Amino acid sequence: MRAHKILNIPSPDITLQNKLSKELDISRVLAQILINRGITTPEEAGEFLNPDLKYLLDPYSFSQMRRAVALIKQAAQNRDRVMVFGDYDVDGLTSLALLKEAFSKIGLDVVHCLPHRTKDGYGLTRNIRCIAQEQKVKLLVTVDCGISNNEQVKELRRHDIDVIVTDHHEPAQGGLPPASAIINPKVPNSGYKYRDLAGVGVAYKLCQALSGRRSFEELDLVSLGTISDVVPLLGENRIIVKHGLARLSQTKRVGLRALIEEAGVKDRKMTSTFVSYMLGPRLNASGRMDTAEVSFDLLMSQDQAEAEGLAKIIGMHNRQRQKIENKILEEAQELIDKEVNFKEHKVIVIAKDDWHQGVLGIVASKLADRFFRPAIVISLTRDLCKGSGRSIKNFHLLHALMKCKDLLHAFGGHSHAAGLVITRENIKDFKDSINRLAGEQLCLEDLLPSLEIDMELPLSGLDRDLVRELEVLEPFGTGNPEPLFYSRNLKLKSAVRVMGRDTLKFWVTDGGSAQEVIGFRMANFKASLCNSEYFDLVYSPRLDNWQGESNIILEAKDIFFR
Repeated sequence: MRAHKILNIPSPDITLQNKLSKELDISRVLAQILINRGITTPEEAGEFLNPDLKYLLDPYSFSQMRRAVALIKQAAQNRDRVMVFGDYDVDGLTSLALLKEAFSKIGLDVVHCLPHRTKDGYGLTRNIRCIAQEQKVKLLVTVDCGISNNEQVKELRRHDIDVIVTDHHEPAQGGLPPASAIINPKVPNSGYKYRDLAGVGVAYKLCQALSGRRSFEELDLVSLGTISDVVPLLGENRIIVKHGLARLSQTKRVGLRALIEEAGVKDRKMTSTFVSYMLGPRLNASGRMDTAEVSFDLLMSQDQAEAEGLAKIIGMHNRQRQKIENKILEEAQELIDKEVNFKEHKVIVIAKDDWHQGVLGIVASKLADRFFRPAIVISLTRDLCKGSGRSIKNFHLLHALMKCKDLLHAFGGHSHAAGLVITRENIKDFKDSINRLAGEQLCLEDLLPSLEIDMELPLSGLDRDLVRELEVLEPFGTGNPEPLFYSRNLKLKSAVRVMGRDTLKFWVTDGGSAQEVIGFRMANFKASLCNSEYFDLVYSPRLDNWQGESNIILEAKDIFFR
């Protein structure tokens, strides 16, 4: 059998399967999938399968939440001006919209500041104190940033401007900023049990504390930012997204309705996939190509004509982004062919003059997926060069950058996504240094593509009831992927059709049962399929609703020929 990818198939836990199946009245297949997700007790499984809003955690369990709320209420009482400072990605934009709306509702004099991706970079801008003083701001609240901006926070405080930092990033090695209050589940002694909130999730907890209620109507924005930031869709995030997607499908926000229509998903059941691939990239596009103010204005718009106009601009920016991204991908591939020795380089580090900084992260992500190793893409300029990196499962990118900090002007991010600023002269030494680290940490298996299979299943074990039951696992995303199954010894039962965009459609059988299969971008498998007597299939099953009938269709992820 020719293996395209490493298959990781967990050993079935029959005893635990039976226990969960019996106590929760679910199939053993669903029980095993829950076990694979680390859910091993009936109580955990019950909460996962029924992510009720009542399970949302108390926002006041954040150790400094009362201080933050007191500062905001004091500003309202004193009629002080408050500034909300956000980030230019979807997580930051939704956080900014959420807090500005909430502050306005309680009568605060509120303004916002949104940095420019290329001109200002990530986090509090160096001249933020001047900006705040010019606008007579007495309290500044950050969203989705601030935890690493020690100097800027220190300067604001020196000039009698209170600062509340709401963020979800790991703090820098230099310690916490001297903020008036910090709301971040990742800082020491935060008091909050759930670490994986997105920036908008943290902002939402502040809104909850401020209003004294759960504020369900805002979950359309919260789910949009949470999914777009690719945080695990488990625990509190699962609750937020499950209910937020339902609200997003019926959102009353004029701007979101215009965005959904522009993306071509109007009147569709909203899913995490639609957000990840249709809505999120569009909202991000304006900040990548021009200014994120366009997307922010769309989120805040209350005028139909204005919203439709902004949505069209965002659509145009998204098409521009795709064009530039494809060009840089081609140039990146040419550089990799010339410069990267895959026997020596476990981390791809490439740089070229004047690559558009707005799409570096997307390009790095696609290269990491294509070559199954960390990728860092740098745009060369005369002075300080900016880069963006994406990583793989067993390589903590932020920790690696920390160990290379002497070669970097600035850096920040997460385990799998980070940004950096570096001088042109240091790039070669940085490339050597991070590859030495990767050589010590990564083995050959880490650099091979793999599939996490949930269960080996005979084709005859699939029926509509099981596939319908699996829908309770939605929404799918990081930490809770769509279930993958593995069926052996299948045969073709129909001709193999090649459709648009290299898509295959065909029927398979195990001798007792037959199912339809669709394989996106798998046209290169046609000849092998037609010439093989038996093959094995890795797939996700779903119900295909057509003309009132629900039929099973298997989305192929890989095919193994005997």
